[in-house]
Amino acid sequence: LHLRNLCNDSARCGGLIAHMVSVGQRRIILDYSRQLVTGQTMELLFDLADSVGFTQKRADMKSGIRINTTEDRAVLHHVLRMPKEYLYRENPEGASLLKAVHQVREQIRDFTDCVRSELHMGVTGKPFKNVLSIGIGGSHLGPEFVYEALRADRSAALASEGRQVRFLANVDPVDFYLCTKDLDPAETLIVIVSKTFTTAETMLNARTARDWLVSNLTRPHLGEGDVVAKHMVAVSCNTGRCVEFGISANRVFGFWDWVGGRYSVCSAVGLVPLSLHYSYEVMEQFLNGAHNMDEHFFNSPLRDNIPLILGLLGVWNSTFLGYGVRALLPYSQALRRFPAHIQQVDMESNGKRVTLDGLPLAHPSGEVNFGEPGTNGQHSFYQLMHQGRVIPADFIGFMESQHPMDLEGEAVSNHDELMSNFFAQPDALAYGKTITDLIQEGVPEELHQHMAFPGNRPSSSILMTRLDAFAVGQLLAMYEHRTAVQGFIWGINSWDQYGVEIGKVLAKQVRTQLRATRKTGASVQGFNGSTSSLLEAYLAHGKH
Repeated sequence: LHLRNLCNDSARCGGLIAHMVSVGQRRIILDYSRQLVTGQTMELLFDLADSVGFTQKRADMKSGIRINTTEDRAVLHHVLRMPKEYLYRENPEGASLLKAVHQVREQIRDFTDCVRSELHMGVTGKPFKNVLSIGIGGSHLGPEFVYEALRADRSAALASEGRQVRFLANVDPVDFYLCTKDLDPAETLIVIVSKTFTTAETMLNARTARDWLVSNLTRPHLGEGDVVAKHMVAVSCNTGRCVEFGISANRVFGFWDWVGGRYSVCSAVGLVPLSLHYSYEVMEQFLNGAHNMDEHFFNSPLRDNIPLILGLLGVWNSTFLGYGVRALLPYSQALRRFPAHIQQVDMESNGKRVTLDGLPLAHPSGEVNFGEPGTNGQHSFYQLMHQGRVIPADFIGFMESQHPMDLEGEAVSNHDELMSNFFAQPDALAYGKTITDLIQEGVPEELHQHMAFPGNRPSSSILMTRLDAFAVGQLLAMYEHRTAVQGFIWGINSWDQYGVEIGKVLAKQVRTQLRATRKTGASVQGFNGSTSSLLEAYLAHGKH
């Protein structure tokens, strides 16, 4: 069956839509009628979810069972966004967990309020206008996505007026230079984000930032300790190492081993820098939106459950149809960093080769995730999507613009122009264009094959009311849970990331070699011929 025919079946299409309505008549509409499925296909996919025990796996996740079996940890990032008064009865330790979470949240609120109200200022007496958040991976991508998503939101923009926040991730010195070249150290507060306070890239950047502060701010009456105590805070599980670094213990904001890095934006990892910039009140709305989607995921009937449907479609497209790539296409410039964050959430979680029992998978898991905001992507990689490889896609759009513009004399508003493409592209991918269409359009015969589009390219459309802090939280949690669903179906551990570690171990060996050669002239040893040759060329550069 071709989507050209399936999409003309109104009864089928009407059955392949899921709705979610939340506070303030906010709506989320998931239209998956342009996926290569019928009602029967979906029933079989729901049967698949039943056969692998999805409902129990979901319940285990919520109740704090240690479903991260390789690291013997619970997976509880959803607890980070539970309201203080929430009755977390599913977990025997629910009350104490929630108390600990809200103690940290209150610590963040109190500190960020002090900074924003100029009760806590720098060593020279200047208020903090700049925040530099240092972290990598989940400590960078999640907070940066949320920051970008809210820059044009009216309430968030008003709360951040006169302030700036930057995210330093790459150990490349160029990144540090670009982040700090126009900042006044006297007005800059640095947030170091590292779970263990040992991450090599983050700690080198932290030491570089400390040196930048100290070299610019020390005076006869102000020593290094004074500068660091005033201008640096940490988000970490390792308070001892933070204190050794010079950061006051009461300026260390903790989180827990049941929060994976890529799922940590709702913890102090995201809340500290983003509350400093946008205010705790705005970020509380973000947490409320994520909690709203958590409740939908854990409690909604399966056939109305948006994250479950998205996850089942991901399994269908990748495992059954063999499409190993997925495009995330937000028709919102504010979501320009959303694909990069979900790329990490999904690929680090589900890029696995064995089951929970350690047995090789009979099929690949995970997809390659990529994307760009519309309409930019249309002028980049949509050519491939229309006439090259089949790439299932998620289109994300909004009924309201964060910053509406309507020029006199124009046929439509700027937002309507954007959304015209949001509605058109899924149909273009589904229907394509036939030779018959081209003949009727009078296209010369020699161009028929070049201008024909096979169509039958699957996509889903997600239409939401507006993009504000609450909706950003909803969207984040929706995709986090979609990733969990696919891992549950595949029977893998979506919560560890040993693939991240192997390169770090080898990098330590290279670092040792570089130091030995630079300091003592030691020869390159212990590597294969290719790596040795490249290292020798690198080390020889600039010697003559």
